[in-house]
Amino acid sequence: MPDLTILPTAKFIKMGAVLAAIVVVGLEVLYWTQWNDGPRWVMALPVLLMLWPAVRYFRRQYTKATITGDRLRYDAGIASRTTRNIQLSKIQDVRVDQRMTQRLFGVGNIHIETAGESSRLTLFNVDKPQELADEIMSRVPKGAGL
Repeated sequence: MPDLTILPTAKFIKMGAVLAAIVVVGLEVLYWTQWNDGPRWVMALPVLLMLWPAVRYFRRQYTKATITGDRLRYDAGIASRTTRNIQLSKIQDVRVDQRMTQRLFGVGNIHIETAGESSRLTLFNVDKPQELADEIMSRVPKGAGL
């Protein structure tokens, strides 16, 4: 089977960037039409607003789960990295949770229960969570996780 890479959704980041851009344009229009004699530091606010989606974007780029062969590898972090390697044969249960807003956008959280000390791994805000959960369970060797 080909490798499967799971990333958090970009839908919320795109929406946040669009909302931040609308607020930035609104602040610019207000500044140039109403606050023209106002302090210049107000123009730093739009830049700070755009940092929110930028940080979320970079956090998304450095968080992923990859299924290769008989292992699930979870990598997270920008400056400091966390890597978890889980044997697929140790997976006991895959659960999907979706809040109402997540259901509206077709995303959800996948909880992977494993045998061992650190028994849970959660993948937050992934697209098509039920399909991914089914795919993960189909890759678990038969008779494993019982």
